[in-house]
Amino acid sequence: MSAAGGPFQALLAAKSFGMSACQLFTKNNKQWSAPPLSPDSIQSFTNTVQETGISCSISHASYLINLASRDDDLWAKSVAALTDELIRADQLGLKYVVVHPGTASDAEEEFALNRVSAAIDTVLANIPKLKARLLLETTAGQGKSVGHTFQQLGRMLSKARKGRNVDICIDTCHIFAAGYALSPRSDYQETMKEFDGEIGLDRLAMLHVNDSVKGLGSRVDRHAHLGMGAIGLAGLENILSDERFSELPKIMETPKGKSPDGPEWDEINLEMMRKLCISN
Repeated sequence: MSAAGGPFQALLAAKSFGMSACQLFTKNNKQWSAPPLSPDSIQSFTNTVQETGISCSISHASYLINLASRDDDLWAKSVAALTDELIRADQLGLKYVVVHPGTASDAEEEFALNRVSAAIDTVLANIPKLKARLLLETTAGQGKSVGHTFQQLGRMLSKARKGRNVDICIDTCHIFAAGYALSPRSDYQETMKEFDGEIGLDRLAMLHVNDSVKGLGSRVDRHAHLGMGAIGLAGLENILSDERFSELPKIMETPKGKSPDGPEWDEINLEMMRKLCISN
């Protein structure tokens, strides 16, 4: 949800749709820096959490951040930006901060993974009393992004000294585009078995629930409305109705706006997601 006008506005928007969890940007996601959160802004957010009952709030870090960069200046800038994102999350009492690992550019894979691990250690060392949990998000593998295989993510965490302090956010569109099938059920089970083997199901902290415009293994990051993309309802149902994930927060990053029939797409997608969650 948009935080235009202050982070608390995102909670009010989520509440208007009857949502019980909310993801927001705590600053302009297309800019490196932003003014610190004011005491009034923090208090307004705290008050709105109590008013709405939405206690599970998550922030998404800026898309500019590239923890895998070979460029020392960009890497340092990314570390500083992620540190700031986590501090802002703690000020607001957010549960998680989700970040994309980054893009390897001309770097070799092993070098890129080491850069991400070093960034994790540097960021978490900067905030020894951090309460918000850092989550690495699975990627689609578009361009030269890293984190599109479970093995890569597992290696990032194992290489980092503070890797046990970081968990994973699965984006359904991203893993599907990266080549992980979500249907039929036997293929879905194989996908989650591989995740468990490379990372561990206990490290899965939340889901981004999106259909995919492009097909399996396309490595194209294009989100679609639930049931209106290449994953389809069967694939989404497999992961959403998985009892192991029933307590995980599930965030939609589907396209915004009104549907041709009038209702907001957020309302339509939310209703569909809830049906799929209880289908079994």
